[in-house]
Amino acid sequence: MSGLSRDDYVKLVETDYFGSVMKQDFAAVVACFTDDATVTIYHGDAAPRIFKGAPKAGETPLPAFFEHLLANYDPMFDEFVHYVDAAAERGAATFAVRLTPKPASAYRDHGVQHLRNCNFFEFRDGRIHDMIIYYANPASGGAGESAEAKPTGFPQEV
Repeated sequence: MSGLSRDDYVKLVETDYFGSVMKQDFAAVVACFTDDATVTIYHGDAAPRIFKGAPKAGETPLPAFFEHLLANYDPMFDEFVHYVDAAAERGAATFAVRLTPKPASAYRDHGVQHLRNCNFFEFRDGRIHDMIIYYANPASGGAGESAEAKPTGFPQEV
């Protein structure tokens, strides 16, 4: 048990992590995660995408997720509702996401994307150890579309 409070975890998630993503401060974003963190993205019926802080052969490094996001979008996050069990070092948050494609982004023609996310967190040593992302985007298309046709580009088929 880390001894952190609910407010500490809310700050870690909303201010330190999402705030750093919005500022596009790559180093600060990565610093929110343990060295062996895992991020898993679920979207519809697509296969989950998994990113590892300490990837083994064939696994996708965690920074690849943030590199993709920050290279292609100016992200905005708001309307947070947090659920925290500080004693168990776990939490969840629901929130709204607005992704504005950058001018040079391969996704610029898709326009601004409005998502609804629910992320689940496991914390260790005051950092994010595991983050599961569920997102909904009605404009993302269905099965059979290429990764390029999906507005966010994730999850991509490998």
